[in-house]
Amino acid sequence: MGKRILIVDDAVFMRKLLGDVLNKAGYEVVGEASNGGEALEKYRDLKPDLVTMDITMPEVDGIEGLKRIKKEFPDATVLMCSAMGQESMVIDSVKSGARGFIVKPFVADKVIYEVSKLIG
Repeated sequence: MGKRILIVDDAVFMRKLLGDVLNKAGYEVVGEASNGGEALEKYRDLKPDLVTMDITMPEVDGIEGLKRIKKEFPDATVLMCSAMGQESMVIDSVKSGARGFIVKPFVADKVIYEVSKLIG
């Protein structure tokens, strides 16, 4: 069984796109969430090896979601996803405990490279 990943993004098609890339690379997508609040609930239940976290989401954004997960689970591995031009948010997320980031639109090879660096 591959490493277990939780995908957090408010756009269903982005979750599907990322899920397809990760599944093809041998990872197991164990859950999805559409905002940072839901991400924490799913994290508690699933204890994934990695979380991919979109930054811009309604209700609870990715940086707040990251902070909530890291507060409760300091060892959590979170990889932030951001669109071009969100560099300041990426810096905030790294300061808040993110282990790296990937840029949208996703390039499959880069996604796999970043994920494999973090969880093998």
